[in-house]
Amino acid sequence: MKPAVRAENLSKRYRLSRGPRGGTNLTETLAGSATAMWDRVRGRGGVAAAGGGDGFWALRDVSFEVNPGEVVGVIGRNGAGKSTLLKVLSRIVEPTGGRAEVRGRMGSLLEVGTGFHPELTGTENIFLNGSILGMTRREIEKKFDEIVAFAGVEQFLGLPVKRYSSGMYVRLAFAVAAHLDPEILVVDEVLAVGDAEFQKKCLDRMRTVSRTGRTVILVSHNLAVVERLCDRVLTLRQGRAEGFGPAAEQVRNYLALVRGEATPTVDLRGHPNRAPGANEILVGLTVTVDGLPAAVARMGGGFGFELSYRLARKARDLRIGMVLENLYGVKVTAISPTYQDPRLLDDPPPEGVIRGTVAGHNLVAGSYTLNLFAEAEGVWDAIEPAGEFTIEAEDVFGSGRVPDAKAAATYLSCDWSRSW
Repeated sequence: MKPAVRAENLSKRYRLSRGPRGGTNLTETLAGSATAMWDRVRGRGGVAAAGGGDGFWALRDVSFEVNPGEVVGVIGRNGAGKSTLLKVLSRIVEPTGGRAEVRGRMGSLLEVGTGFHPELTGTENIFLNGSILGMTRREIEKKFDEIVAFAGVEQFLGLPVKRYSSGMYVRLAFAVAAHLDPEILVVDEVLAVGDAEFQKKCLDRMRTVSRTGRTVILVSHNLAVVERLCDRVLTLRQGRAEGFGPAAEQVRNYLALVRGEATPTVDLRGHPNRAPGANEILVGLTVTVDGLPAAVARMGGGFGFELSYRLARKARDLRIGMVLENLYGVKVTAISPTYQDPRLLDDPPPEGVIRGTVAGHNLVAGSYTLNLFAEAEGVWDAIEPAGEFTIEAEDVFGSGRVPDAKAAATYLSCDWSRSW
């Protein structure tokens, strides 16, 4: 059986400099493009074909195969090349080197809502978006009722989608895209849309697609979903394939990789994960254990943090918050002095350091990312994630057994008894 998708030494390089290099004219540009195209046709489009100069390799010599009817996950940190890989497979982005072969009709769910027009009604956008995604009008009419029922927006179909809430918008967009009937379905992080009930419907839909023998390639940061849904997983690290194999094995290896790369101190100035439109209030983060910088804490023990800030103008108060999220995509707890000691950060100086200490916790072993938020006199800051740390497994009950990280995000001590 021939693979549904095959990637051979797939590479993608983006130039970082703006404008053409000095001395490059139209003839040279066309000649260079023709040479690169010829190299790709002959299968020589590896890294060397990209030439020198300043640039960023989003993908570098990635090779793998996906069999018909297989569900394959793609995992990795932000910037690892996951979305670029799917765009190359979907023929949206042209590779710098290597080649990708796709056998069968492909449907891509890369950006939910692409093709929606805010002035058109829900009904009109179903037909518009469906057409953009490759469905015929007859196919859309046949599936119209199913799409509407899946999205749960029946009573709002006559309204322009600009009046929809964000949740309604993404539910309708996903419903249209999820009812394509391709042989190969490529999905990029769209299973996180909507509320918990709708996410379950999305997952059920993905399982239905896989059971009907269609091929699925899924990018997601939710490792629990990846492990449950996928047969095999491709792990990317800095554009390269770090591993490709059984889902449970690759998730385990990825968690170990993340633990090994954690650093206790992060410079938050110009942080790439800062929210669009945010003000730079938070400038530094250090995770501590026993008062010293450390990226690893113990189960049942304590940890702390130091958060540096800088205000552009005087404020009457400063509010900060931190949310811990595990690598299975679960926000497990929140920490903030705003609720514990509301007057602590009143009349703050222009610059300062806020320290917090958690004396003991009930988090299970694993890696955790830190999402930070701050607000002062109408200006705000948000970085998701800003940093990370690891909690190592330990026999916290002295029973010889360690709480299973896959079973739950936290554990509780309980007084047990029996009556026989």
